[in-house]
Amino acid sequence: SPWRPSVLLLSLPAFSTTCARCAKDRRLRQKRSISERQLTRYFVDQRKVRVVGGQGGEGGHSFHSEPRKVFGGPDGGNGGDGGHVIFKADQQMKSLSSVFPFYQGFHGERGGSKNCYGANGAHVYVKVPVGTLVKEDGRVVADLTQHGEEYIAAHGGAGGKGNRFFLSNENRAPKSFTPGEPGQERFLHLELKTTAHAGLVGFPNAGKSSLLRAISRAKPAVAAYPFTTLNPHVGVVHYQDYEQVAVADIPGLIKGAHQNRGLGVAFLKHIERCRFLLYVVDLSVPQPWIQLQDLKRELEAYEKGLSERPRVVVGNKIDLAQSRINLPLLRERVAERVIALSAMTGDNLEELLLHLRELYDTYVKTEQSRGQSPVKW
Repeated sequence: SPWRPSVLLLSLPAFSTTCARCAKDRRLRQKRSISERQLTRYFVDQRKVRVVGGQGGEGGHSFHSEPRKVFGGPDGGNGGDGGHVIFKADQQMKSLSSVFPFYQGFHGERGGSKNCYGANGAHVYVKVPVGTLVKEDGRVVADLTQHGEEYIAAHGGAGGKGNRFFLSNENRAPKSFTPGEPGQERFLHLELKTTAHAGLVGFPNAGKSSLLRAISRAKPAVAAYPFTTLNPHVGVVHYQDYEQVAVADIPGLIKGAHQNRGLGVAFLKHIERCRFLLYVVDLSVPQPWIQLQDLKRELEAYEKGLSERPRVVVGNKIDLAQSRINLPLLRERVAERVIALSAMTGDNLEELLLHLRELYDTYVKTEQSRGQSPVKW
């Protein structure tokens, strides 16, 4: 038999290690965790948007022709309508940061021969958070408060007419057709008002962020200086029967907030959508009941009746000695229920969670008695 050279089989690697592009580790990497400082940059509660509907397709221009049918007549179909730009409320969206400044619907196609109509342009759906107000020239034109609710921001233009449309006894061979109409163009202002069941209201450094961290999985920034929280945070409290109560941490208010002092009315508007309020008071300061009076005065000056919503007073920092002295004095001077706790150590958080559930159940029953559906998370 003829001599055959032996073949040495080598185990080659799955990919080349000489190519820098192929030599990279191809394992799926986990997304890098975003710090709290970076997260605050992504929260946007106002956005100006220019929306333009898609242009309608022009009408077709053709004449039918086939054997033994010399004068087939016009058969140009109409053009397709342009697509709309539609705002759609989505519960998964929590900020307007993903909304672009310009949207345009898709254009309709041109009408074809044989009386074929052009295809309509596809609609462009823009997902916005629940609780988004749509304003035009300072006037509210839409309020998207329910998941899945839609608003047509810009209508698409109507398609043009083909020459078949102009057929008449006087004109048996029309050559005229119309172009598609342009889409509607509008300049809109989107404004987000956080939709939550409960709102934490208090002065800076009262412990609102620490309290939200203690009762939910939210991770707002916590530090020993005022105005640590610059953007609203929403935490969800989970109960054993799978009910979820959303609690919003509103940035700290100061005297004159309704006159746009401090963080101003930019965050007072987020309290409007809260169904009940949790007044967080620092028990360690002298005369903590003064804080409660100032908070009510600011809310009432911003919107009449806002401070009278279902509420409870949360006395924070009960782990301090001065707080235990001020607690009975506070209960003597306020008519609301006072729940003393410590967000830092976790003392008496159970009482707050139970009362929070009572406020939520009362809200659900009230909405159902009115024939309305309560907000669910």
